[in-house]
Amino acid sequence: MSNDPTAATKNLCDIIVALDVPAKEEATHILDRLEDRPKCVKIGLQLFTRYGPSLVEAIASRGCKIFLDLKLHDIPNTVAHAIESLAHLPIELLTIHGLGGPAMIRAAAEARDRTGSSMKILAVTILTSMDEEQMSAVGLQDSPKEGAKRLAKMALAAGADGIVCSALEVETMREEFGPEPILVVPGIRPSGFEKGDQKRVMTPGEAAKAGSTHLVIGRPIVKAADPVLVYDQITEEIAATTK
Repeated sequence: MSNDPTAATKNLCDIIVALDVPAKEEATHILDRLEDRPKCVKIGLQLFTRYGPSLVEAIASRGCKIFLDLKLHDIPNTVAHAIESLAHLPIELLTIHGLGGPAMIRAAAEARDRTGSSMKILAVTILTSMDEEQMSAVGLQDSPKEGAKRLAKMALAAGADGIVCSALEVETMREEFGPEPILVVPGIRPSGFEKGDQKRVMTPGEAAKAGSTHLVIGRPIVKAADPVLVYDQITEEIAATTK
């Protein structure tokens, strides 16, 4: 394999704008301000719990691909039925939790295939808010990097199309698993932005160069006084580092 972990992923790193806001009016206002820039947006628990499938359909009708970040984690049968219920929606990427285990991940992929949906199943590895102290508190003795790698290997073998991991693990994941898996990376913070509750973060350029396929970016864009300026600066930074 090439020594460059991004050899097969150059120019494929997309920005996912995280609509982590409490109301659909705020979400649509953000998209209005960004005009046609975002090609993909994240709808997470906050908005989906309040508005449900109708919001997915409404935002998709604007021409945005949907990353539905629900981190499904339950017994295999329950997760399979949940995916069957979501299959009619225009979802590009859907998260389940890697800690649900191989049987759950396999059931999720099989349910997706039965419905004929084209959504990609992504397994969340170790949350970017977790550090070694937090992992130890829940009985996980690995380092975040080793834990993420172990969960990724299991999830991909069980049928996941990709994983969600911190930027600090991306290069290792790309070297270990090659160019095929989708690597979605949250916890992205441009230089000068506060980390907030994220503990394992990286700049957009660094994360793209490491081999990410998608960068999930919320607060630095949606809370900016000029979100268009910040979005364009991030796009330029990614382009400059992935030439």
